[in-house]
Amino acid sequence: MGIPLIVRAVRERIPVVVQRNSPGRRAAVRGLWTGAELVVTLGVVLLLLVAHQLWWTNRQAREGAERQVRALQEDWGQDRGVGAPVVEPPEDGQGDESGAGGQNGQEPERPAPDRTAAPAAPVAPTAPRWDQAYAVLRIPRLGLTAPVAQGISKRGVLDKGYVGHYPRTAQPGQAGNFAVAGHRNTHGEPFRRIDRLRRGDRITVETRDAVYTYTVDNSLAQTSPSDSGVIAAVPRSNVRTAVGYSAPGYYLTLTTCTPEFTSRYRLIVWGKLTAMRPR
Repeated sequence: MGIPLIVRAVRERIPVVVQRNSPGRRAAVRGLWTGAELVVTLGVVLLLLVAHQLWWTNRQAREGAERQVRALQEDWGQDRGVGAPVVEPPEDGQGDESGAGGQNGQEPERPAPDRTAAPAAPVAPTAPRWDQAYAVLRIPRLGLTAPVAQGISKRGVLDKGYVGHYPRTAQPGQAGNFAVAGHRNTHGEPFRRIDRLRRGDRITVETRDAVYTYTVDNSLAQTSPSDSGVIAAVPRSNVRTAVGYSAPGYYLTLTTCTPEFTSRYRLIVWGKLTAMRPR
């Protein structure tokens, strides 16, 4: 009885279903795999691009800017006037501190102080050629030292980590507005922290002939890129007309993009010339 049952079971084979990948399924798998590879590759490329923009361009531009500052100083000859004191105009109401009075011990009469006067500046040299670095800007509060070049082109000036001088604005120490621009992010980002400047902070501009000291006086947190009034000879915003100046003077204007990592608006810092010394 048992043998026929075994034979019958062998003869009645259990069907085995073999699943095979259809062409459509294989194509879908290949597509998903290729897509995943592309996403990973794109992610790596983006990371490399970010590293290049945020690290490599800064390093490269800063090194180049430092070399340019050293080259300018060597060209000018640093043995001339190193350490010479900065002569500042006396404060209103102050005079000779030596204690010497006039005749009979009376204080001599002095003319009323001119509140609109600025330190006398030497005769301005001829305008530097395009993209030429010709001055050094220093902001002690920010620990910033950067060369100043003629023009505001990206490739020739700003992307080198330089500060760019706006054409048709005054040169350092001249009456009017010495207006400059600098990157806030990437390529050396010399103006990354100018939003931290406060009224009374000092900014110096050194040229072959003199060192000019400007004192921060005002700022504009945000304005349009087309607001040309901020770099006018008498700087005053065309967008926020209550911000700026109304009288001629000796001004310095720093401009950069804002918010960070965008170029939608401009951040402005203004200063006034308060001292100069010949080199």
